[in-house]
This record gives sequence, C-alpha cells and structure tokens, in this order.
Amino acid sequence: MKYILASASARRQQFLKDLGIDFELRLSPTNESYPPELQGAEIPMYIAQQKAIPLLPTLKKEEVLITADTLIWFEGEAIGKPKDYTDAFQTLSRFSGHSHEVITAVCLATTEKQVAFYDTTLVTFATLTPEMIDYYLTHYQPYDKAGSYGIQEWIGAVGIRSIQGSYNNVVGFPTQLFWEQLKLVKSEK
Repeated sequence: MKYILASASARRQQFLKDLGIDFELRLSPTNESYPPELQGAEIPMYIAQQKAIPLLPTLKKEEVLITADTLIWFEGEAIGKPKDYTDAFQTLSRFSGHSHEVITAVCLATTEKQVAFYDTTLVTFATLTPEMIDYYLTHYQPYDKAGSYGIQEWIGAVGIRSIQGSYNNVVGFPTQLFWEQLKLVKSEK
C-alpha cells in the first residue's frame, strides 16, 4: 500500500510520521464551504470527503488517499479558522469559561471505495483574561487553526481546564481511530 496525504497541515504530516507511515503529499485546492443545513460532525465529514474528490482520478490501485477536516462546534455554531486578530480574539473570549467540541473527520479513499469517520473531543477552557488572549495571539498567531488556538501551544497549557476524548484529535488528527480504520481498509485489499 502507498499512502497519499492531501493536507498541508504540518501537524497531520507529523502524526503520520509518528505512526511510521510513509506517505506522499498530494495537494489540490479545495472549497471548504458546505451546505447550510449541515450540523456538527456532518460539516467536517462533508468537507473531508469533498477534499478527496479532485484527487480520486489520480489514484492508482495500490494507493490510499487520506483527507481530513477539523472544526469547532460551539453553541450550535461551526467555528473555523479565524480571519484575523480581531476574529481570533472574539472567538477565544467566547470560549473563556465554556466547553466546546472539536470534531475531526477523516476520509480514506481507494480506487474502489471511500470510508469516512470522525472523532469528537470536549474541550473546557478556564477563564481567559484579555491579557492572556492578547499574549497568545501576539506570540503564537494561530490563524491557521480551527477555533483560533492550538492545544499544544501556550494557551493549552495555561487556559484549558480539561478535555474529554482524544488529545490528538484536538491537535487535528484522531490517530487512534485513524489507525483502527486504516487496518480495516488494508485488510480489505
């Protein structure tokens, strides 16, 4: 089997390396919009599958394409990547003292089929002061991260009270669930 990762995320690339998976990077521009009626996990599931579509014609019989998408679900609203400092500041201010879900969906595609799955982790923030939020945004600039933060960064160490579920899922890739699903795909080959 040959693995193709369709993600520019350095974190996802590192997870695959940590799992001992040799992979080729194959990127394609993707529209990450989704139908407005989708809710919660339906959104990243849809986007992960959409990310696979442009690359399906490039797959060879022995290749497995891996796509993924992460979003935050908070108070009935999808929270993606921030537009800028102000947007990130507002998002983190809203998260202060509250819990939200981090949902990461993965799609595994071969020339014969696609399998999509997701994992959800509940993250609870402590109270964040405006000074904490400003320090984090100024020093870490998490503008490429869903929800305006990286749990593995400073804000995770000082601002996250608890998580229920997979830590790696919050970073952006549900490694344990991915490993289980990958074994199933490989056994069917």
